[in-house]
Amino acid sequence: MHFCTLTYLAILMTKSYHSIWKNKDPKEAALQWLFEYLKDMVTLTEEEKEAMRSYINIEAQPKGRFLLREGEYSQRCYLVLKGCVRKFYVVDGIEKTTAFYTEGHPINPMISQRNPLPSTFYLECLEDTIMSAGTAETEAAFFKRFPRFEAVCRVQTEGMLGELEETLAQYMISTPEQRYLKLMESRPELLARVPQYQLASYVGVKPESLSRIRKRILQR
Repeated sequence: MHFCTLTYLAILMTKSYHSIWKNKDPKEAALQWLFEYLKDMVTLTEEEKEAMRSYINIEAQPKGRFLLREGEYSQRCYLVLKGCVRKFYVVDGIEKTTAFYTEGHPINPMISQRNPLPSTFYLECLEDTIMSAGTAETEAAFFKRFPRFEAVCRVQTEGMLGELEETLAQYMISTPEQRYLKLMESRPELLARVPQYQLASYVGVKPESLSRIRKRILQR
């Protein structure tokens, strides 16, 4: 499985995201974020910094834009810098939301680089969104020019895979109410940014059931 890690090496820098973004254009904010993160692992040369400026692509996507639809082939991966993207499947005509990607979250739609398969899901921008975008070719070219970064990327990828596995396991063994409580604890901003029917789909219930869950929580 391939991960376009060049576009989201800065994933662990979420805490400093807003201060870096303030009063800077999107690309400069992304680069400063990346440089700040990397300085604890490697000392960047000016040549490397300039190369990153040319390799990293920043895009603005409007609310309602689909980055990917079922049946399409993806050749790109992303890092959300500002905004919110929803991942969902359509099963028997019903949308099943499985993820919300917000600031600092990577999105890797590619199932396989060597054997491309059509997507089975959708990626939709729920807000006006700014993101960095990369391809397998871009990453390969960068690693060929600066091979020492490949090891850095591999370590970060392994860490993110571990977090993803733990998140999936917790989802499988928890009840809808426990999932909603976890959402309130870990990502409270989503409650104000995402429509309730999509939150209901995410925790695995119908909107009316989520209303009852919320009511029970408020009454405690």
